[in-house]
Amino acid sequence: MLIDLFPRDHARFLKLPLLGDYLDGLAQWLATQGFPHSQIRRRVREAPVLEAMLASLGIRNLGELSRKRLLSLAPRPARSQPNLSALVRSMATFLADRDLLRVVGPGPAEVLVRAYLEFLRQVRGLAAPTLRNHRRTALGLLRFLAYDDRPEILMTISSQHIEAFVVHSAATLGRGSLQHLVSMLRCFLRFLATRGEVAAGLDARIDTPPTYRDEQLPRAQPWETVQALLAEIDCTTPLGRRDFAMFLLMATYGLRASEVAALQLDSILWRSGQIRLDRPKARRPLALPLTDEVGAALADYLQHGRPRSQHRRVFLGSRRPVVPLRSAGVQAAFRRRVQRSATGFADAGAHCLRHSLAIHLLRSDVSIESVGGLLGHRSLAATGQYLRLDDDALRAAALDLPLPVKGVRA
Repeated sequence: MLIDLFPRDHARFLKLPLLGDYLDGLAQWLATQGFPHSQIRRRVREAPVLEAMLASLGIRNLGELSRKRLLSLAPRPARSQPNLSALVRSMATFLADRDLLRVVGPGPAEVLVRAYLEFLRQVRGLAAPTLRNHRRTALGLLRFLAYDDRPEILMTISSQHIEAFVVHSAATLGRGSLQHLVSMLRCFLRFLATRGEVAAGLDARIDTPPTYRDEQLPRAQPWETVQALLAEIDCTTPLGRRDFAMFLLMATYGLRASEVAALQLDSILWRSGQIRLDRPKARRPLALPLTDEVGAALADYLQHGRPRSQHRRVFLGSRRPVVPLRSAGVQAAFRRRVQRSATGFADAGAHCLRHSLAIHLLRSDVSIESVGGLLGHRSLAATGQYLRLDDDALRAAALDLPLPVKGVRA
């Protein structure tokens, strides 16, 4: 394919000692991923630069490189040299998929965290999203301690080490998130203590930031504002069709961003007019009626907006190569819409659509049990937090002031 892209000077790319044998295959692979020839050319033109970087490192065979090492050669930030950065990422994926890079086994930290997650899965039965949070926290602590280089450090850590990690993490966390971090740290330290890796009782020496139950109200927007935000989305473009379908699902069924990202094509039961939702936290699937509006939005996206792909996830990214959208991608798409919106929609994250739906249903006299069932809550206490935002119902519940008694001064 290189001869078609570079009729005159394709030979100079093929003569590169390290990359020359792979560039034609890379170009063909990029074409099958839907990249236009112009983008493929821009990547391939950077091959001599990457070749020189590899030679300066003393690399004599690509098999000496791991995927992580190859990706580390990408310029930071990527926008400083976008074509070189794109070539490195594409080459890393292309070579790794063909087992042409050195496979690096998990390090000591990864092995320890895998054992911890298996314990949480088997003994505590935690859901997958919660396990990911525990993994992030445990790996963060071990990397902060440089555990891979010094596995013996666990036997010497003290509360000062843990507090230093908490202070380091607190720079980007609020009090509520920091409290969750401390809770997960304590759980990890108790696990390590049962294995004899750290001193017992270390988990009890960590201070947690003070938070108070129900100190913050759920972030919700007026239902009219939610409808106005959806109406603003331009559904004549593929990206607009995708975003409208995603956010309409969240506003109709109260889905979380992770649940939208995980939605499968098989979850849409067109013949029976249902949509089957997996609720990881509730640990049970939920089948709901497929409304006409949601069905039309999904059909419009699938027919006119979704890129051709073998992936079974409903919502895909807009960049090449096409991959399923992740939870962070759903959140990022929502933030972009809010920032461009003229409705005055507060930038509170996509989760506020879930809160807004709950308040809207409660104000429409839907029972709290039905709202909790739709949202996948396992207790009425979780749904009850939304009652604090139902101002009209709270006013109706207030008692009248007692009338003054004659002869008694107020």
